Amino acid sequence: MLIASKTPLIRAEEIRSRIAELALEIKTAYPSGESLTVIGLLRGCYVFMADLLRELSCLDIHVKEVDFIIVSSYGSSTESSGNVKIERDIRQDIHDCHVLLVDDILDTGITMQKLINLLNLRKPASLRSCVLLEKPERRLVDIRVDFIGFKIPDQFVVGMGLDYNQQYRELPYITTIIKSEDTVK
Repeated sequence: MLIASKTPLIRAEEIRSRIAELALEIKTAYPSGESLTVIGLLRGCYVFMADLLRELSCLDIHVKEVDFIIVSSYGSSTESSGNVKIERDIRQDIHDCHVLLVDDILDTGITMQKLINLLNLRKPASLRSCVLLEKPERRLVDIRVDFIGFKIPDQFVVGMGLDYNQQYRELPYITTIIKSEDTVK
Protein backbone atom coordinates (compact mmCIF):
# COMPACT_ATOMS: atom_id res chain seq x y z
CA MET A 1 0.00 0.00 0.00
CA LEU A 2 1.31 3.47 -0.88
CA ILE A 3 0.74 6.40 1.49
CA ALA A 4 2.01 9.96 1.92
CA SER A 5 5.04 10.37 4.16
CA LYS A 6 4.48 12.49 7.26
CA THR A 7 7.92 14.06 6.72
CA PRO A 8 7.70 17.05 4.36
CA LEU A 9 10.09 17.32 1.44
CA ILE A 10 9.18 21.04 1.30
CA ARG A 11 7.51 22.62 4.33
CA ALA A 12 4.39 24.82 4.05
CA GLU A 13 6.31 27.91 5.23
CA GLU A 14 8.92 27.43 2.51
CA ILE A 15 6.19 27.10 -0.12
CA ARG A 16 4.42 30.28 1.02
CA SER A 17 7.67 32.22 0.97
CA ARG A 18 8.66 30.95 -2.48
CA ILE A 19 5.23 31.74 -3.94
CA ALA A 20 5.61 35.34 -2.74
CA GLU A 21 9.03 35.46 -4.44
CA LEU A 22 7.56 34.00 -7.65
CA ALA A 23 4.90 36.73 -7.67
CA LEU A 24 7.66 39.36 -7.50
CA GLU A 25 9.54 37.68 -10.35
CA ILE A 26 6.36 37.62 -12.42
CA LYS A 27 5.67 41.30 -11.68
CA THR A 28 9.10 42.31 -12.98
CA ALA A 29 8.66 40.24 -16.16
CA TYR A 30 5.52 41.99 -17.36
CA PRO A 31 5.20 45.60 -18.52
CA SER A 32 3.80 47.93 -15.88
CA GLY A 33 0.04 48.25 -16.08
CA GLU A 34 -0.47 45.18 -18.27
CA SER A 35 -3.23 42.74 -17.39
CA LEU A 36 -2.60 39.03 -17.16
CA THR A 37 -4.65 36.11 -18.34
CA VAL A 38 -3.75 33.19 -16.08
CA ILE A 39 -4.37 29.67 -17.35
CA GLY A 40 -4.05 26.73 -15.00
CA LEU A 41 -3.61 23.05 -15.80
CA LEU A 42 -6.18 21.15 -13.81
CA ARG A 43 -6.34 19.42 -11.56
CA GLY A 44 -3.03 19.62 -9.79
CA CYS A 45 -2.37 23.35 -10.13
CA TYR A 46 -5.42 24.71 -8.32
CA VAL A 47 -3.94 25.08 -4.81
CA PHE A 48 -0.67 26.58 -6.06
CA MET A 49 -2.47 28.81 -8.57
CA ALA A 50 -4.89 30.17 -5.95
CA ASP A 51 -1.99 31.06 -3.66
CA LEU A 52 -0.09 32.63 -6.56
CA LEU A 53 -3.12 34.69 -7.64
CA ARG A 54 -3.50 36.06 -4.11
CA GLU A 55 0.18 37.07 -4.07
CA LEU A 56 -0.14 38.73 -7.49
CA SER A 57 -3.15 40.66 -6.20
CA CYS A 58 -1.12 41.89 -3.21
CA LEU A 59 1.40 43.31 -5.70
CA ASP A 60 -1.36 45.14 -7.62
CA ILE A 61 -0.99 42.94 -10.69
CA HIS A 62 -4.29 42.98 -12.54
CA VAL A 63 -5.46 39.52 -13.52
CA LYS A 64 -7.95 40.12 -16.31
CA GLU A 65 -9.07 36.53 -16.71
CA VAL A 66 -8.52 33.14 -15.13
CA ASP A 67 -9.18 29.99 -17.10
CA PHE A 68 -8.34 26.33 -16.90
CA ILE A 69 -7.37 23.60 -19.28
CA ILE A 70 -7.71 19.94 -18.39
CA VAL A 71 -5.19 17.50 -19.78
CA SER A 72 -4.37 13.94 -18.88
CA SER A 73 -1.10 12.10 -19.13
CA TYR A 74 -1.30 9.89 -16.04
CA GLY A 75 -3.45 6.85 -15.53
CA SER A 76 -3.82 5.40 -12.06
CA SER A 77 -0.10 4.83 -11.64
CA THR A 78 2.82 7.02 -10.60
CA GLU A 79 4.26 7.11 -14.14
CA SER A 80 3.25 9.44 -16.95
CA SER A 81 1.95 7.68 -20.03
CA GLY A 82 3.63 10.28 -22.27
CA ASN A 83 0.37 10.59 -24.19
CA VAL A 84 -1.15 14.03 -23.61
CA LYS A 85 -4.88 14.36 -24.17
CA ILE A 86 -6.78 17.65 -23.89
CA GLU A 87 -10.01 16.87 -22.07
CA ARG A 88 -11.23 20.48 -21.74
CA ASP A 89 -9.79 23.46 -23.58
CA ILE A 90 -9.73 27.05 -22.34
CA ARG A 91 -12.80 29.14 -23.01
CA GLN A 92 -11.11 32.54 -23.24
CA ASP A 93 -9.78 34.17 -26.39
CA ILE A 94 -6.12 34.83 -25.60
CA HIS A 95 -5.24 36.68 -28.82
CA ASP A 96 -3.06 39.73 -27.90
CA CYS A 97 -3.22 38.86 -24.18
CA HIS A 98 -0.32 38.46 -21.78
CA VAL A 99 -0.73 34.83 -20.73
CA LEU A 100 0.75 33.04 -17.74
CA LEU A 101 0.45 29.25 -17.93
CA VAL A 102 0.53 27.68 -14.44
CA ASP A 103 1.17 24.03 -13.61
CA ASP A 104 1.96 22.12 -10.46
CA ILE A 105 4.96 20.13 -11.68
CA LEU A 106 7.27 19.95 -14.68
CA ASP A 107 8.26 16.35 -15.10
CA THR A 108 9.00 15.03 -18.60
CA GLY A 109 8.09 18.38 -20.15
CA ILE A 110 5.87 16.75 -22.77
CA THR A 111 2.61 18.24 -21.46
CA MET A 112 4.05 21.72 -21.04
CA GLN A 113 5.61 21.64 -24.51
CA LYS A 114 2.34 20.56 -26.11
CA LEU A 115 0.38 23.28 -24.31
CA ILE A 116 2.86 26.04 -25.08
CA ASN A 117 2.75 25.07 -28.77
CA LEU A 118 -1.06 25.00 -28.71
CA LEU A 119 -1.42 28.35 -26.94
CA ASN A 120 1.17 30.05 -29.15
CA LEU A 121 -1.00 29.20 -32.17
CA ARG A 122 -3.63 31.50 -30.65
CA LYS A 123 -1.23 34.46 -30.89
CA PRO A 124 -1.03 35.83 -27.36
CA ALA A 125 0.93 39.08 -26.84
CA SER A 126 3.22 37.01 -24.61
CA LEU A 127 3.20 33.54 -23.12
CA ARG A 128 5.16 32.62 -20.02
CA SER A 129 5.03 29.53 -17.84
CA CYS A 130 5.22 28.96 -14.11
CA VAL A 131 5.49 25.71 -12.16
CA LEU A 132 5.67 25.02 -8.46
CA LEU A 133 7.98 22.02 -8.87
CA GLU A 134 10.49 20.85 -11.44
CA LYS A 135 12.14 17.44 -11.77
CA PRO A 136 15.11 18.11 -14.08
CA GLU A 137 16.18 14.43 -14.07
CA ARG A 138 12.91 13.39 -15.74
CA ARG A 139 13.03 15.80 -18.70
CA LEU A 140 12.43 14.14 -22.06
CA VAL A 141 12.02 17.29 -24.17
CA ASP A 142 13.96 20.53 -24.35
CA ILE A 143 11.64 23.07 -22.74
CA ARG A 144 12.27 26.25 -20.79
CA VAL A 145 9.95 27.33 -17.99
CA ASP A 146 10.04 30.99 -17.02
CA PHE A 147 9.26 30.71 -13.30
CA ILE A 148 10.12 27.70 -11.13
CA GLY A 149 9.30 27.33 -7.46
CA PHE A 150 11.50 24.39 -6.45
CA LYS A 151 13.70 21.81 -8.13
CA ILE A 152 13.15 18.40 -6.59
CA PRO A 153 14.66 14.92 -7.01
CA ASP A 154 12.98 12.24 -9.10
CA GLN A 155 10.47 11.10 -6.48
CA PHE A 156 6.69 10.85 -6.70
CA VAL A 157 5.33 13.72 -4.61
CA VAL A 158 1.95 14.82 -3.29
CA GLY A 159 0.48 17.85 -1.55
CA MET A 160 -0.36 21.40 -2.61
CA GLY A 161 -2.75 20.02 -5.22
CA LEU A 162 -0.61 17.10 -6.39
CA ASP A 163 -2.17 13.72 -5.82
CA TYR A 164 -1.78 9.99 -5.83
CA ASN A 165 -5.03 8.44 -7.09
CA GLN A 166 -6.91 11.63 -6.11
CA GLN A 167 -5.58 11.54 -2.53
CA TYR A 168 -3.37 13.99 -0.60
CA ARG A 169 -4.13 17.11 -2.67
CA GLU A 170 -5.12 18.97 0.51
CA LEU A 171 -1.72 18.71 2.20
CA PRO A 172 -0.20 22.19 2.73
CA TYR A 173 3.31 20.83 2.14
CA ILE A 174 5.05 18.63 -0.42
CA THR A 175 5.92 15.09 0.60
CA THR A 176 6.74 11.76 -1.01
CA ILE A 177 4.73 8.60 -1.41
CA ILE A 178 6.09 5.68 0.59
CA LYS A 179 5.23 2.02 0.98
CA SER A 180 3.40 1.07 4.15
CA GLU A 181 2.35 -2.21 5.62
CA ASP A 182 -1.35 -2.79 5.14
CA THR A 183 -2.58 -2.50 8.71
CA VAL A 184 -6.24 -2.81 7.78
CA LYS A 185 -7.18 -6.48 7.46
